[in-house]
Amino acid sequence: MLAVACGGGGGSPRTAGTKPIPPSTSSPAPTSTTLPPGVSVIAQVRAPLAGVFDDPSSAQPKMTFGPTWNLDDDPSKPTVPEVFLVQEQRPGWVRVLLPIRPNGSSGWMHADDVQLSQNPFHIQVDVAAHQITAFNATQAIYQGPVAVGAPATPTPPGLYYTRVLLQTPDPGSVYGPFAYGLSAHSDALTTFAGGDAEIGIHGNNDASALGKSVSHGCIRMDNGAITMLTMMLPLGTPVQINA
Repeated sequence: MLAVACGGGGGSPRTAGTKPIPPSTSSPAPTSTTLPPGVSVIAQVRAPLAGVFDDPSSAQPKMTFGPTWNLDDDPSKPTVPEVFLVQEQRPGWVRVLLPIRPNGSSGWMHADDVQLSQNPFHIQVDVAAHQITAFNATQAIYQGPVAVGAPATPTPPGLYYTRVLLQTPDPGSVYGPFAYGLSAHSDALTTFAGGDAEIGIHGNNDASALGKSVSHGCIRMDNGAITMLTMMLPLGTPVQINA
């Protein structure tokens, strides 16, 4: 279930009419683990059931993931590819960042259970400066103001990735036209709108909020800019949030 912890009116982006957007394509991963600056590796589950292990020597997985997941645990709803951001590669294994609590959790997966691809895009969010920057490798392709979490519900710092892209049912809502759900969770809220208080990056319905600390933890940005990014960023794109 996905219910991003943003609030401010307008309901949740998982309300009726919301639909996940197919991810942008990315290039096959290089055979070498040495990557050009700014490039990351995405792992997309291709096995019927992929186990996540504490380490390669573990006898049993601590959890499993299928090739897709559902936004509302409702089989009638569209599914989203299950992707992870790769943090380390070893022969036969990959260590991936997990979209679970606590933030920053990771685990090992069999390399044969996932399809690896390289991704030149990444995002940096400077919470103190209320600024977001999107990069293609080392070149900035967008920089602009954002609204971030209020003092009581701060945006959690750390490394995350884009897990789902939603087209909102009402572009005039607080979520704007699009919302990226991240692998991050609020440290201040345990639930939000029936979900686990996931953090997102999305548009807005009040440009005057940009540059302020007013959300429940999500990152609100310019509507035109997020629309542009949806045409480029694949799921699994790294998002570094700095305090």
